[in-house]
Amino acid sequence: MLNDDYTPMEFVVVVIQEYFGKDLDAATRIMLKIHLDGRGVCGVYSRDVAATKVDQVLEAANKAGHPLQCISEPVEI
Repeated sequence: MLNDDYTPMEFVVVVIQEYFGKDLDAATRIMLKIHLDGRGVCGVYSRDVAATKVDQVLEAANKAGHPLQCISEPVEI
C-alpha cells in the first residue's frame, strides 16, 4: 500500500483489517509504516489473490472517496 496525504489513517487501518485479516495492532503498525516510509507490505499472496486484494482495496477507497493506492509486486525468493 502506498502513502498519500489525503486518506485518513483510520480508513487505512480498517482496510488492512478487512482485506488483509490483520488485528488492530498489526493493522496500525502497517499503517504507520506506510505513513512513515511511503509504502508498506500488507501481506504476501499468490499473484491471483494479490490482484484480487488490490482490486478490493481500490474499490473500497474509490467508494469512500479516498485516493488510497494499493499495488502488488513480485517477491524475489
